[in-house]
Amino acid sequence: MKFPIFIADAFTAKAFRGNPAAVCLLENKLDEDMHQKIAKEMNLSETAFIQKLHPTDNFTQSSCFGLRWFTPVSEVPLCGHATLASAAVLFHKIKNMNSTLTFVTLSGELEARREEDGIVLDLPLYPAHPQDFHEVEELIKTAIGDTLVQDIRYSPDTRKLLVRLSDTYNRSFLESLKVNTQNLPQVENTEKVKGLILTIKGEPDGQTQAFDFYSRYFTPWFGVAEDPVTGSAHTVLSSYWSQQLGKKTMHAFQCSSRGGELKISLRPDGRVDIKGRAALVLEGTLTA
Repeated sequence: MKFPIFIADAFTAKAFRGNPAAVCLLENKLDEDMHQKIAKEMNLSETAFIQKLHPTDNFTQSSCFGLRWFTPVSEVPLCGHATLASAAVLFHKIKNMNSTLTFVTLSGELEARREEDGIVLDLPLYPAHPQDFHEVEELIKTAIGDTLVQDIRYSPDTRKLLVRLSDTYNRSFLESLKVNTQNLPQVENTEKVKGLILTIKGEPDGQTQAFDFYSRYFTPWFGVAEDPVTGSAHTVLSSYWSQQLGKKTMHAFQCSSRGGELKISLRPDGRVDIKGRAALVLEGTLTA
């Protein structure tokens, strides 16, 4: 069995920044356990599998495909950066002729739209509700110690915990913050929380490049200590910061060591458009 495989760095225009994802183009169905074996072999935060939906489909002319995402340890219901990477491979490498692609996923149908300055993902928008501190105190203190917390929200749809740090902190503080993720799956083993978002308000205009908010994202429950740039986390962050800032259009930066930019627009239909770019860094053939 052989098929094309690519690695693309998502939410960046430069190689070796943003978030890398492997993208596999499947002419035929794989054995179910093979998806996980390949994702473990690739050992990236996500490996995406693009599947033809009908025998007559082809990757150049068809506009609708199946899409699944796997971390090295499990399948996940939504992954923004691997969706962006998948669309970038189809648009820029395979030269798909369509301006919009539709992916059939565990999170429903997702669209990726080609624009001059990037690719726009049409993603769900998930609300986050106030969360009692004492219920998650051990998790938060394990992760960030006595770092000052300003707000805590929980997204039941995504099982993500959003922790807003004090407005006294700036980007450099968040970038350098040491986060202990090793023990989080033992501390939080109820299945309620599967991802931890740390976020702060953006710095005032006048900076070299102003962002509305910054974040980092951790998901050791899925075998990924820190995810470099995370589209799915921004389906929650977009909802939260839109309410906090009174804005429908925002510019976000995820300040992991690799870093990545996301341009966000809330839609009238209750979804969110997230725009980013991607850099193709590897292409080859996987033999299994």
